[in-house]
Amino acid sequence: MGLRGFLGELHRKGLSKRTAARALSAVRSFYRYLQLHHGIANAAARAAKVPKIDKRLPTYLDRDGSGRLFDWAEGRAAGDEFGPTRDLAILELFYSTGIRLSELGGMNLEDLDLLADQAKVRGKGRKERIVPVGSRASLALRRYLNLREQVAVLPRSDRRAVFLSRRGKRLAPRGIQLVVHRMFDAVGADGLRVHSLRHTFATHMLDAGADLRAVQELLGHASLSTTQVYTHTSVERLKKVYRQAHPRA
Repeated sequence: MGLRGFLGELHRKGLSKRTAARALSAVRSFYRYLQLHHGIANAAARAAKVPKIDKRLPTYLDRDGSGRLFDWAEGRAAGDEFGPTRDLAILELFYSTGIRLSELGGMNLEDLDLLADQAKVRGKGRKERIVPVGSRASLALRRYLNLREQVAVLPRSDRRAVFLSRRGKRLAPRGIQLVVHRMFDAVGADGLRVHSLRHTFATHMLDAGADLRAVQELLGHASLSTTQVYTHTSVERLKKVYRQAHPRA
């Protein structure tokens, strides 16, 4: 079977363009190795075009979905217990700032300035940025920080980390993922992941008329084109509203 036939077979099996592109990349790497070490060249592998991959629209919560999520988390944290109160603070900070999982997990106490309602974030490439913290997130963080002392005094606890486990250790990214996924599961938000909160932040900001470049800075994107994917989400939402509301749509 030739390379063209191989790609055609992938298509017939119903595999995605993304999978086909990865397969072609692996084949090209193999032929580069053969040419480099054994002098065997394959023009077809070099000439084969990578299937055009459709951009995936980000998954996010609509306003009703985010409302249900926060209602559930707030109700669970009403008893001022350490775990639920911490989990609400995590949720609020994700949605309020749009920061990445690694950025939230790496946050230290000195990075928070709740008097100024802002936080310092260390992003990709160790680039730092200042992000505003909303009033609800600030309140949730204050409540959590009061309870944090319960575990911060434990032997060998991490005194610098903002978010701690019940044993006083910095909450690892996997632990944060489990916290958020439990909340998603509780409200039936299937198919979402932690990064969906970042998508939700950006989409809701743009839906409300926020400037694209301002959202780019808040997210810590190096390129505006990375942020522009959220405009497609907003346009799709507007089209849906139009189709539902316009009598001649």
